[in-house]
Parts: sequence; C-alpha cells; structure tokens
Amino acid sequence: MATILIVDDEKNIRTHLATYVRSLGHKTEMAADAAAALAAVEQQDFDVVFSDVRMAGLDGLALLREIRHRRPETVVVLMTAYATVEQAVEAMRAGAYDYLVKPFSLDQVGLLLGRVLEVRELRRENRTLRHALEQPVLLQSSSPGMQRALATARQAAASDLTVLLTGESGTGKNVVARAIHSWSPRAGGPFTTIACTTLAEHLLESELFGHVKGAFTGAWKDKPGRLEAAQGGTVFLDEVGELPAELQSKLLRFLEEHEFERVGASETIQVDARILAATNRDLDADARSGRFRQDLFFRLNVVAIRIPPLRERLQDLPALLDHILANLRLRHRREGLQITDEARHALMMYHWPGNVRELVNTVERAVVLARDNLIRTEDLPDRLLAPATAAPAAALSGLSLEEVERRHIEQALAEAETLEEAAARLGINPTTLWRKRKRYGIE
Repeated sequence: MATILIVDDEKNIRTHLATYVRSLGHKTEMAADAAAALAAVEQQDFDVVFSDVRMAGLDGLALLREIRHRRPETVVVLMTAYATVEQAVEAMRAGAYDYLVKPFSLDQVGLLLGRVLEVRELRRENRTLRHALEQPVLLQSSSPGMQRALATARQAAASDLTVLLTGESGTGKNVVARAIHSWSPRAGGPFTTIACTTLAEHLLESELFGHVKGAFTGAWKDKPGRLEAAQGGTVFLDEVGELPAELQSKLLRFLEEHEFERVGASETIQVDARILAATNRDLDADARSGRFRQDLFFRLNVVAIRIPPLRERLQDLPALLDHILANLRLRHRREGLQITDEARHALMMYHWPGNVRELVNTVERAVVLARDNLIRTEDLPDRLLAPATAAPAAALSGLSLEEVERRHIEQALAEAETLEEAAARLGINPTTLWRKRKRYGIE
C-alpha cells in the first residue's frame, strides 16, 4: 500500500481521483492548492503526489520544485489540460516523473501508478545499496581491486568519456556510477537511471528517446525521453547488455552524434548528455558471438572499470557490516540493537554470491526479526548457518558464463519458496530474475 496525495483546485477531479486510487488499496489525502499540499508534505512522507499544473498562488511546477527540495524521494506526477512539449521537458528537468493530460481515464492513472510504484521500489533498493556503500566506507576500501576501480573512476569523472562498469549483480555498480557523476563537471546537472531490464522493448525505447502522440497504442500524448531530460547531465544505463538489438543501433547513433528522433517523429533532437553503462554480462564475448553489436561495445568500452565481488574484498566486510547495521538501525528505529559475536562470525564466514545487495537484504531481515536488542544466529537465514558447498572449479570448467549463471539461478529457485526470496539470494530484483528465468527457459 502506498500513500498518495492528490492536489487539484477542482473538487470533483480530486475526489473522483482519490476514490479510484483508494479502490486500488492505497491511502489517499487531498489538497485544494499548493499551500495545503506543502503543509501535508511537511506532516507526512508521501510516496506519490498527483498535482494539477494551473492553480492559484503556487502553480504545479513551483510545487514540484518545493516537494523535490523538501522530500526528494517523493515521486511527482503533474496533471494539465494545456500540455506542450516545452512544458513537459521543463517538468521532467525539474524532477517530475511523468504528466497526465486532462481529460484522462482512470485506466491511464492505474497503469501510470503501477509503473511509478515499481520504479519507486527499484529506487528504494538502489538507495539501500548506496547507503551500504556511501562515503566514507566506499572511499576507504582496503581492497587493492576496489581501490584501483575507484582511482580509475575518479580520473574518468573529469572527462566526458563513456564508462562501462562491469561486475556481478549487487556489487555496487550503480553507486560507482552516481559517484562518477558527482565527481564530474556535470555534477550540477541531472543524473538519470534507465533500467534496461524492467520494460518491454517499445516502452524502453520510449523511456530513452521519448515518443509523439499516436506513435503506438497507449501513446496518448507527446512525451520527452530520459535522454532529453538529462541535458547537461549524465544518463546511467543499468544492465545495458539486455538492450534489444534495434535500440542498440539507436544508442550507437546517439553516442556518435548526440542526436536522435522520438518514436514516431521525424524531427531530430540534439542532447548534451554523458553516458555511463553497467552490465553483469561478458559483453566482449557477447559481441564476438553476435549477441551484442561490436561497434556499440567498442563505443561503450572506452573506459572499462570492473567492480570486484564481495568475496574478493573480504577485508572490507567488517566496515561494510557495521555501516549497514548503523543505517538499518536508524531506518527501523532499532537504535539499541546489537549483534552477537556468533552472528557476526556467521556473516563473516559466508561467501556472499549476491554480493553487497545480498548482505544488505540479510542484515535488514535480521534487524526486523530480532526479538529484543540482540541479533542472534537464529535471526539469520539458514543458508548462512549451513552454506552450500561451492561447486568445484573442475565441475564448472568448460561451461559458458551463461550456463554457469543458468545453473546458479536454477539452484536458487529450487531452494527458495518464492521468486522474491530467490532474487534476494541472487542479489537481483525480482523483475530481473523473472526475465532471466524466461530467457533461459527455466520453469
């Protein structure tokens, strides 16, 4: 259940919309103007705000900027009867997730709200991972491999070169990408993340490049893409190895010429935005086998930075564990919570195939389940107390990277009761696991 704020100076619109959103199982508040909306925002943390653009006093764009300043994690969707492309671009650059053109149907609201909440969950997961790795823990790594990765990232940040971050899922590639942006001359511009595994192909194309009204079923208005909204900033393509072939060619053109057309349009748009990309796949092998465009691989691979898995930087594990535990104690209001030596030892001895994301999920589970002010071994998942023996290297020799990944996914699915539990073990989100299971034909 999400908490939604509806802001509109027309009573019929806000009550009708609020009634529908409540029917979807969400908690809803209403405000007749921006002043009342800001008062409500000060009182509680809303997941999503639907706001009209034209209102007396502060308009919707001004309200958007205030909400972004006061509650940066709140998703804002604007509603307007006077939509223009220029207004849409301005709204997205100011931080709006999307906008609805009046009159709109309740089905449109439902579809948009579902997409917003899915993206918000991904952001929450990424935010948890960033907290686990943010300064000073990230910058004080005692692992030589991580130190080399960070040194290269700092050097690359000063330029506009494309950077390809490689490594297993859950290692913190998104954290390093955000750090590169913050260290770069573009730090004052937008940082936009595109998850290449979470949308259907035509929706992903629209998300990247935008579309015009009527370009496809459901395109009821012109919409600028994330590239356009990232003018002067950075675009991070997460899991770029999953990009469909047709979009690979359009991305290659953008990297070479910094221009593109919206879906269904002929007008060419030029955008100054830097590209950072990440993948857990062997893109070099994919390019050689024809599964990924070689020319695009070379364009992305200008500066390659490998983020080492947690098992290769075990010397960082004590500091990471303490940092994660401190953050989660605050989040779940368990300030006095401590961890026993036995539980700490179990965490230190585990091999962490899901890397830092799995570590975060495991510690958060223990923080929530601890019955008093102590995390004990019984609060940890069974896999930590009796970890499965790793497959001998000889058993994996001769297998392709895809086959090793497929077997690992099959084992996680067999041992877990739900898809979500298997995803947590693997250190990936459930949507990514669903796509990988479909790709490998795993029932």
